[in-house]
Amino acid sequence: MTAGARRCGTGPRRCGAAFLNPAHLIRSINDPEHPLTLEELNVVEQMRVKVNDAESTVAVEFTPTIPHCSMATLIGLSIKVKLLRSLPERFKLDVHITPGTHASEHAVNKQLADKERVAAALENSHLLEVVNQCLSARS
Repeated sequence: MTAGARRCGTGPRRCGAAFLNPAHLIRSINDPEHPLTLEELNVVEQMRVKVNDAESTVAVEFTPTIPHCSMATLIGLSIKVKLLRSLPERFKLDVHITPGTHASEHAVNKQLADKERVAAALENSHLLEVVNQCLSARS
């Protein structure tokens, strides 16, 4: 696993779905174009985050601000990286666009679901830097 996709440990300070709310983890991600968080722009909402602890799955639907948002893939990648870094490895992640809210919904969802594409994206130092900026706290 690359340094960009590090997950939390499973030792004595084990973090699990019972302790971490994925919606809370992603709400403060910064929008790549606006000085607001994804929650402030209603891109992510609590009701669109589904956790199945028994099946070890987390599904997140996000809604781009406009149907032709050019940053949709970057937003989805930022959400995925935040969860990869924060949740135990046992969780399978499904990050996708809310159906019917983006012109390139199928293409973006396909990219986000492809583990090899995600890994390749995280090996790109410039793209990883942009993702890390989205994940960093605003001052």
